[in-house]
Amino acid sequence: MSRRIRMAGTLLAASALTMGALTGVASAQGDSGRAAAAKVDNPYSGAKVYVNPDWSAKAAAEPGGSKISNQPTGIWLDRIAAINGVNGAMGLRAHLDEALKQSGGSPTVVQLVVYDLPGRDCSALASNGELGPTEIDKYKTQFIDPIAAILSESKYANSSLRIVNTIEVDSLPNLVTNTGGKATATPECDTMKANGNYVKGVGYALNKLGAIGNVYNYIDAGHHGWIGWDDNFNPTAQVIKQAATAEGSTVDKVAGIITNTANFSALKENNFTINDSVNGTTVRQSKWVDWNRYVDELSYAQAFRQELVNVGFPSNIGALIDTSRNGWGGSARPTGPGAKTSVDTYVDGGRYDRRIHIGNWCNQSGAGLGERPKAAPASGIDAYVWMKPPGESDGASSEIPNDEGKGFDRMCDPTYTGNARNGYNMSGALANAPLSGHWFSAQFQELLKNAYPAL
Repeated sequence: MSRRIRMAGTLLAASALTMGALTGVASAQGDSGRAAAAKVDNPYSGAKVYVNPDWSAKAAAEPGGSKISNQPTGIWLDRIAAINGVNGAMGLRAHLDEALKQSGGSPTVVQLVVYDLPGRDCSALASNGELGPTEIDKYKTQFIDPIAAILSESKYANSSLRIVNTIEVDSLPNLVTNTGGKATATPECDTMKANGNYVKGVGYALNKLGAIGNVYNYIDAGHHGWIGWDDNFNPTAQVIKQAATAEGSTVDKVAGIITNTANFSALKENNFTINDSVNGTTVRQSKWVDWNRYVDELSYAQAFRQELVNVGFPSNIGALIDTSRNGWGGSARPTGPGAKTSVDTYVDGGRYDRRIHIGNWCNQSGAGLGERPKAAPASGIDAYVWMKPPGESDGASSEIPNDEGKGFDRMCDPTYTGNARNGYNMSGALANAPLSGHWFSAQFQELLKNAYPAL
């Protein structure tokens, strides 16, 4: 593989506005007689990115939503039924057909989130899945195999499409942080570590999907406020390596990592650094940073990418950062450092991330849209992406009976006073939220209002 070259550039929606097409790529839709283009180092470079019509229509129907409704977002394959389409939403083939239309023969990225592991999301209830902890064979044969079969069809595999897969959000980091007698451990995560089905499932997905010539797999690597501590950093890289070499997969079937998926961690904190100190006390000792090595997503993603290289991944792997909800703009955005009364006043007064606690993850009050999707924005970063479609709920704020396998997590309840994973702080969640993945108008309006850069 050639050396990865990343040049800053703006990524526009897959419409008439593009970044400019690369030459020499198969352009005829459905031309099964033409071989797929060789894999490139950065699939986002020189490419359009597919705009999901389902999400775009919902966004455009919101007051002010037309300002962002042409942005590319991820397509969440979060249950077996989603492959063929459920509740009126488009299925995978319909999305790929539409992407071919949008491409006009130019390189076009389609962003998929592959998300249906057995015992899914063992540390939270809001996004539990349909498969039980032991149903690894069903995951392989009824979920991954059908996805791979569709992506392998010549109409799609031998086309201008570049398929980017975000592989199983939150799964592997949970095996490190929420197991083994830790204060944050859960019986469900201990079960998934013991039976190996997260590692097996991710390895199987990487192997089957990565064998397709125009597919690029990015493994979820949590975010800095989860994995940035010394106890978590290298162990998470090791478990990702374990999964990347399981079930016949190899590290070469991994294009990179994605961080901050569906989360809120600020991209770049400009008002303080990890090396600052106040009255002789390091920023790392502040309640917010709490001895973490990183204060924002960009520094974390770049460092974690390098850690993967250190443990045996190719030196040219990339990283994506989900910036769909980490803008933290609006009137609460600090304009400079906090007061140097103490290390806490300094950090709390200057940090862009306005969450009550960095462990809060559900429908956060005050959050805003972050950087718009953009290719090659920084060293080691393939793209800023909106993998989480803005306006889709993280989880219901009260219990809602459903047939999607989704439970009620108190972290989505605005009255909840917390647990060990968020330092027993208030959840910071918005009220009246629907089930995860369902449209949440109030959240969408919050994100528009607090966008940074502003709309």
